[in-house]
Amino acid sequence: MGFLLVISSGCATRDYVRQQIEPLLDRVSKAEAMAQEAKKTAEECCEKSEGAANRAEEAAKKAEAAAEKAKKSFELQQRK
Repeated sequence: MGFLLVISSGCATRDYVRQQIEPLLDRVSKAEAMAQEAKKTAEECCEKSEGAANRAEEAAKKAEAAAEKAKKSFELQQRK
């Protein structure tokens, strides 16, 4: 009789294991969903920042060209 008690208490049933794991599976699923959302947001921000950097570079080139044009115009005015 003692042998049966030792054997029956040493094994976990499938239902018990399922009850213990189910809450963890829910938490893991939620964490994965949050990670995917964070990844998506990060990728969107990266794309936006790359676009902004390209626009800033173009604006800097235009400003440099305008400054050079203004410098030449000033020099021509000085010669007159």
